[in-house]
Amino acid sequence: MTIVNIDDLRLAARKRLPKLFFDYIDGGSFAEETYRRNRDDFSLLQLRQNVLCNYAEPDLATEYLGQRNPLPFMLGPVGFLGLYTRNGEQKAACAAHAAGIPFCLSTFSIASLADLRQATDGVLHFQLYVLDDRALCEEFLSAAEQAGVEALYVTVDTAITAIRERDVRNGFRSLTRVTPRLFASLCRKPGWLFDVGRGGIPSVRAVEHRTDFGRGALEQAANLSRRIDKRLAWKDIEALRDRWKGKLIIKGILSPEDAKKAQAIGVDGIVISNHGGRQLDGAMSTIAALPDIRAAVGPDFTLMLDGGVRRGSDIVKALGMGADGVMLGRAYTYGLAAKGQAGVDRAIQTLRREISITLALMGVSSIADLKERGSHLILKQ
Repeated sequence: MTIVNIDDLRLAARKRLPKLFFDYIDGGSFAEETYRRNRDDFSLLQLRQNVLCNYAEPDLATEYLGQRNPLPFMLGPVGFLGLYTRNGEQKAACAAHAAGIPFCLSTFSIASLADLRQATDGVLHFQLYVLDDRALCEEFLSAAEQAGVEALYVTVDTAITAIRERDVRNGFRSLTRVTPRLFASLCRKPGWLFDVGRGGIPSVRAVEHRTDFGRGALEQAANLSRRIDKRLAWKDIEALRDRWKGKLIIKGILSPEDAKKAQAIGVDGIVISNHGGRQLDGAMSTIAALPDIRAAVGPDFTLMLDGGVRRGSDIVKALGMGADGVMLGRAYTYGLAAKGQAGVDRAIQTLRREISITLALMGVSSIADLKERGSHLILKQ
């Protein structure tokens, strides 16, 4: 098939992956209302067209978290990339770094931070799920320091895991081993099976040394999920702020009140996120939450946004409404699952081209120009 946009990469990923893994990437929680709202609410914003402006190649560089980046987006944390293609985390990181943008590794990953650092010397970020085993959390933080991680994202919206009905039907995270039925399902995707199988049985490298987490990615993932700290509170974020000397970002905020609390305890920024519609179903979309949060924290506090981004115009709308940058999730994961590193490259270049064309048609010369004129250029229906 001809790949033209992110939706095409999604279809290619669906064709290649076992249903168990595609649904894990693609699904939301409960009735998936928030999952759909993340996409639909972008369409409620209109762009103002301006002509004869002579802006053939807008400048797409922007600054977030104190670093100048050639593109206004980065690759955010997505779990288990190494289950979608062999060495998935390394391939995604290398694609990000080839484009000059950061890559953020999830706690729920096949590769470790040390594995990534062997593969690339580009900018690494790390997403931390705070576990009730604080000693293991300290191991994660030490590994991040050793790998030269520049920014730590602590995810705060998953203390209680919502029901993701597609995963329940498929047995994801309830299965702790490859059953005959699951093996038969995996064999229906021979290209995927040959690719991933060449590396042996995938395992979460960061907890391989812990026998209490079991063997193999499925069992280890289930045990990691059970050990997310359900009592996580603001005092724990304050302690983490004291412990971590690099950039600290809270991921999973939707309300202005929580955003102001985060700002008050001295974190470097937040990610406006509803976990891709995978947690509180019925919650507002991230793009809808953005304006009130920006108004609450002022113009100088770093706001990143994720959720529902499939088009370059979505990124333009988010930046024009007050985001400093966008974190991609499913958009690049579809590419990785479909075509490996080349698929991530395709996703990045597709969005880069869409942003450039959109800005030129709006008569906008740069991302800085977009942010300055955003209230005039982004119109609510």
